[in-house]
Amino acid sequence: MWFLCVFYHRLLDFRKPEVEALAELFGEDESLQWRLPEHHHNDTPFHFVHLSSEEIAQNIAKRSILVKGMYELWGEGTCYEELRDSIESFPDSRKLPFLASDSTFRISVETFGKALTFDEQRERINSLTYIPFEGKVNLKNADHNFFIMEMDESEENNGLQPILQRRIFFGREVGFADRKLLPTFQLKSRTYLGPTAMDAEMAFLMANQAKAASGRLVYDPFVGTGSILVSAARFGAMTMGADIDIRVVRDGRGPDCNVWSNFKQYGLPTPVALLRMDNNLPPWRSGLNELFDAIVCDPPYGVRAGGRKSGGRKILRGTVDPYTVPEDKRTDHIPSTGAYSLVECVHDLLHLAARMLVMKGRLVFFFPVLRDENGSEVKFPEHPCFKLVAVSEQILSSRYSRVLLTMVKVEPYSEEVEEAARLMHVEFRENHLKWLEKGNIHSSVFKPSDPSQVHTDSKSFKDPKPKYRGKYV
Repeated sequence: MWFLCVFYHRLLDFRKPEVEALAELFGEDESLQWRLPEHHHNDTPFHFVHLSSEEIAQNIAKRSILVKGMYELWGEGTCYEELRDSIESFPDSRKLPFLASDSTFRISVETFGKALTFDEQRERINSLTYIPFEGKVNLKNADHNFFIMEMDESEENNGLQPILQRRIFFGREVGFADRKLLPTFQLKSRTYLGPTAMDAEMAFLMANQAKAASGRLVYDPFVGTGSILVSAARFGAMTMGADIDIRVVRDGRGPDCNVWSNFKQYGLPTPVALLRMDNNLPPWRSGLNELFDAIVCDPPYGVRAGGRKSGGRKILRGTVDPYTVPEDKRTDHIPSTGAYSLVECVHDLLHLAARMLVMKGRLVFFFPVLRDENGSEVKFPEHPCFKLVAVSEQILSSRYSRVLLTMVKVEPYSEEVEEAARLMHVEFRENHLKWLEKGNIHSSVFKPSDPSQVHTDSKSFKDPKPKYRGKYV
């Protein structure tokens, strides 16, 4: 069945991958297809999607963050005369059950790229008198909702490519989005926050890409304040997290302001466990494999926070030998850490996912992309255990963006696979070092566009922002 899928006009790269992930979650087979309306650009909010049942379309619309609604299309055209011909040619067997006298209905008008007055909306609704509605109108709680959706041919249509001809759609609403979710979980009302907390909309998108659901175990190896796990728990998943900073996972800012309190704030099940763990030296025993259904994270790639690994600078350089913490000081001991490069971080993340994800489990994580003057981009990390199924880019500046990579485990982990992964990592590392040969990510992202604005006299220039030590403020 073909449905009209209407998206919110934001995060354009994330829209189709989210729908495809949810369709798979709700049991959709290989029948999912996409088709553009006539004369529409790919960035349009209107897309046709083929799904096997109305129930799946309803479930996708209810769960999705970027889908505004799913509609059974009764007619379309470039003008209202064409729309009438299209509606009248729609099979009566599919129309009449929703026009019966024992049901109520409501007709709404929505536009994109322009605004209509109340009188103009009423005029368009009154033009549908040829549809044999027998039920009563109910504007508050109708049994069936119908929509007229109109897109103008104006060149000023919210940043889209110019539309050659306007398009008018009429359809029955099958499912609609729950937009109360984002205001409820917005960060400004969150109990415990850190500088790298993922905003609610993106966290829910990541959870959808990971197919978080009841009975699934979702793991975040860089849990921080738990924003991503909160979203996964909201969709019913069991959660588990780890972080190298013991102050975050154990203490927070007190007994009522920590990672656990973020879950209690929304009445969500608390994580199965929060571990103080170094992703570079994971403590998993050798025989433990295929534990998690999804791994979802935002690795520390050095823009807002740099990665850390166990050892400290002196230990990593070999200046000082590893030490054993005395028993009487272990309770309050905070292990020393050293710099953890993005190359190492991604390699360890892929190795962890290859071992610990179940077959067809999903790895969802952000990866930074820098563009030079020639427009070249960094190569994405690869692993023989995984198939890359979605790449969604969020452009943050003219030279920097972050890409949400979604990978599915298609091969079991083995020593032979790990050797092939090591060779892939060597190639990725060489490409990554070439990409950053002029400096690290932080300096590349935040360097001023005008070099003349750089202050070289340290005595005459005082940085207005205070300096903080450590990963969290």
